[in-house]
Amino acid sequence: MAKTVVVFHSGYGHTLRMAQAVAEGAGAQLLAIDAEGNLPEAAWEALNAADAIIMGSPTYMGSVSWQFKKFADASSKPWFSQAWKDKLFAGFTNSASMNGDKLSTLHYLFTLAMQHGGLWVGTGMMPANSKAAKRDDVNYLASFSGAMAQSPSDASPAEMLSGDLETARLFGKRVAETAVKLRG
Repeated sequence: MAKTVVVFHSGYGHTLRMAQAVAEGAGAQLLAIDAEGNLPEAAWEALNAADAIIMGSPTYMGSVSWQFKKFADASSKPWFSQAWKDKLFAGFTNSASMNGDKLSTLHYLFTLAMQHGGLWVGTGMMPANSKAAKRDDVNYLASFSGAMAQSPSDASPAEMLSGDLETARLFGKRVAETAVKLRG
């Protein structure tokens, strides 16, 4: 079995719920970036030992949170030694608006993965885009490059839609299955 980790920051708990769903699908270890943008020292060891790294951040002002950016900047140490080269990478995000510029956050995560010499895994899911589609369907937000969720600004994390969380779970499962295939 491949070792998968989910490294993420969550400002209000919505991205945490998404990270938990991704980790459930992937059978992954959760590594939370704290409110100051730090990871415990042991988390860096887990990232170095991982076959797949799934990154998550809320979308704030069209990109990742500053806490996630601090983690990304600190990842220059493994970048310098190419410690994460050829690992699988994937990403997910959440914002209050239906669009909310989530794609730019996924592009940021993709670029970070490419800087590390990684291989990117998308959702592999068809969108729910027919007239019969309901907001709670899997991949209703129609993302191919990574998992997306939308949580109204006045909704608690407990009120997240089950379709977005199921999208996240299936996404995590896909990343873990791809890591197993690559390990051969």
